[in-house]
Amino acid sequence: MPLQSSIINRISINAVSGKGISALIILLLLMSVTLLQNSMAQNVEMPSKGFCAHRGAMTSHPENTIPAFEQSIASGAQMIEFDVQFSRDSALIIMHDGTLDRTTNGSGEVALMDSKEIRSLDAGSWKDEAFAGTKVPVLREVLEMMPDNIWLNVHLKGGYALGKKVAALILEMDKTHQAVMAVMEDAAKGARSVSDQILICNMERQSGGLDYVEGTIAMKADFIQLKGPITPEFQNYSKSLHKKGIGINYFGTDDPVIFKQLFDFGIEFPLVNDIVTAMQYADDFGIKPVVPSYSTPKKHPIKK
Repeated sequence: MPLQSSIINRISINAVSGKGISALIILLLLMSVTLLQNSMAQNVEMPSKGFCAHRGAMTSHPENTIPAFEQSIASGAQMIEFDVQFSRDSALIIMHDGTLDRTTNGSGEVALMDSKEIRSLDAGSWKDEAFAGTKVPVLREVLEMMPDNIWLNVHLKGGYALGKKVAALILEMDKTHQAVMAVMEDAAKGARSVSDQILICNMERQSGGLDYVEGTIAMKADFIQLKGPITPEFQNYSKSLHKKGIGINYFGTDDPVIFKQLFDFGIEFPLVNDIVTAMQYADDFGIKPVVPSYSTPKKHPIKK
């Protein structure tokens, strides 16, 4: 809440310099509101298991865009995954590919283009003309529009510097209770140089080997992401990880048969491309659709 912080700082100076008791009263009131909002965000009950919308509702909507995230929220998703990378001017661009060619009407490397140019592109028409004019979002606007009670699986496409900048924004926007940075080791170090409140999902290997599990426990990560063929060892991995309070994501499937196997093994969050269809199976696994809640007014309408 940068605006609120700025106001508090100005009033603090006035109060200290003797410009009035009223300024001090306003300061105390603003501080109370800030603390209450922070407390509300930090004490939200988060889903214990469910489906993770991979790049939003990417089957029916243009991936990694606001419409895809809105549909995921409307569908009751428990977790939403999206990708973050730097533009040339160090803006935090939401895009999976290293180039613009597949998901916009532009071309070239994301890292070699300024954010203003990227943001001028059409990121929706490639999927369907109904999404013509959809823009490439940046991280701040995505965090602003998200409910407080959905996990945010923030997949970083970069190292230490990206980890540091994303962590600073998550901290600034009071999203530390729900934003999980899915990272390699270098980005994790960058994030933790900012704050030890940042939640980390280890993405170093994802293979499911015992050494990967043990490495995740050793780094004191909050989540791990597994992928590949599901073997009986996954159940043992789950037990070891859960003893340390580590949640488990799995990439990826849209198969309800595999959903059952994963949930039976204690793996909480499968990443799915088709969140709308996946949520139709939620009741079979005792999963309730998330009813979104907001500590501050949402910036984007949720489309049914």
